Amino acid sequence: MATGAGPGAARPPEDLTAVEAGMWQAFRSGSLYDLSSGDTVVDDPHGGHPWGPERTVRARVVCWLLLDGPPALAGRVSSLKLAGVLISGTLDLAGGAVVPYVELRGCRFEREVLLPEARFTTVRLVDCAVPRLEAARLHTEGDLHLPRCRFLRGIRLTDARIGTDLLLNQAVVHRDRSGRSLAGDGLTVGQDLQAEMLQSHGELSLRGATIGVSLNLRGARLLNPNTRHALNAPQLTVGRSLYLTPAGLGPHARSGMTPARGTRIQRFECQGGVRLDDGRFGDAVDLEGARFAFTDEQELSMRRVQTPELRFLCERPVRGQVVLSGARVVNLMDRVDSWPGPGRLQMGGFTYENLVPRGPFPLEKRIRWAGAASAEYNPEPYERLAAVLREGGADEDAREVLLAKQRRRRESLPLAAKLWGYAQDWTVAYGYRPGRAAVWMAVLWAAGSVAFARADHPPIKEGEHPAWNPSLFALDLLLPVIDLGQVGFWQLRGGWQWLAAAFILMGWILATTVAAGATRTLRRN
Repeated sequence: MATGAGPGAARPPEDLTAVEAGMWQAFRSGSLYDLSSGDTVVDDPHGGHPWGPERTVRARVVCWLLLDGPPALAGRVSSLKLAGVLISGTLDLAGGAVVPYVELRGCRFEREVLLPEARFTTVRLVDCAVPRLEAARLHTEGDLHLPRCRFLRGIRLTDARIGTDLLLNQAVVHRDRSGRSLAGDGLTVGQDLQAEMLQSHGELSLRGATIGVSLNLRGARLLNPNTRHALNAPQLTVGRSLYLTPAGLGPHARSGMTPARGTRIQRFECQGGVRLDDGRFGDAVDLEGARFAFTDEQELSMRRVQTPELRFLCERPVRGQVVLSGARVVNLMDRVDSWPGPGRLQMGGFTYENLVPRGPFPLEKRIRWAGAASAEYNPEPYERLAAVLREGGADEDAREVLLAKQRRRRESLPLAAKLWGYAQDWTVAYGYRPGRAAVWMAVLWAAGSVAFARADHPPIKEGEHPAWNPSLFALDLLLPVIDLGQVGFWQLRGGWQWLAAAFILMGWILATTVAAGATRTLRRN
């Protein structure tokens, strides 16, 4: 490089190639430097067609321009805008402070891009081929745009701070040596993280990340089937909503919007586990139409998640677990065919205030849903469901849920307690159907009145007994506490004595079960 002709001077350095000199002049004027040929096949940055010296600039020259570039022409703002350019060598801006605006479209990078601890205003790489982006602790005042780019060895944005939006729409990101496609632990994004139709081949890691507005993974494909997680985002904080939903395809589809009816769509698809434990979402977690492909060991884990609305409207996972233990939501929007079956759903400590089913969700299936929450008997899912139904004015449905809870509990009891449970169920349905007691009492009373009318009933003491009344005698046997003045004055023998004992026993069973049901009712109220 000639003396006094550094990049900070107005005159271009002497050792620049003709292509680099053209880039140098375009930088001063802030204009686009486009080396595209016009042939879409040749210009494809991801294709196999070679690009020669006529389209190549050295990475160190790009670094000079960005870190210590020449002054702008009068009345212009210097910026680096490249299209169809091959950047040879390693673009190393680690720790640098870059003031000019940067936008590269359809470019190829020969080696990785190093931006750790660098500071930018706005960076846009659009439809570029990048071996790897290393940008831990990167800081941008504005956007970081990476749409339609392809990264062969992953992206690292650990502890990066993006001032406004991070765009990864339609990007293709392959795994690095540690198996991660995007390492974004501790990432902070001021507004939206848009990753619509992203293809992630590896673990997408956002542990402890903070997104100011929304995290959009509409139509994304997260592919990491052979390890534990495809999306690993515990302690994720999103100001508004997380979207794992379909994206619209075609010229009329709008990015970031729910596809209009009739629009061709691409579903969100995840092959590998999802971990959202301890996440905080200001508006909603939306899983409408999502498709999960798990192994038996993988999970859709939302332990201790907090959000006003959970839209559990995904396709039912064929394998794996859905875990909502300790999660807290206000509105649970779901479909009957979205939930996995028994043994593959964990909801211990899961609380919700309102049920908003999408389509028919019969009570018997809702009860089975609560029962599937744990492999062994757990009263909590039943009690939460009953409480929500009662708050919604469905008292009869709430009683059915609590009755199902008692029946499930009965199966875990020893034989004697189980038999006593069957007795309570047959008689008054554990007190949740008290009208049954009146029916049994009426039937037994009528049968007893007819039977005891034929019984031999000599008095215990002559002259000290009321008139014989078989109806009052049967009723006196059935009511264990109330004395109607019949039983103590007559003596029965043989089979009639055994029948009287059976009536007394049935009376106690009815009275005990009614009292147990009343106690439960008072406790609930």
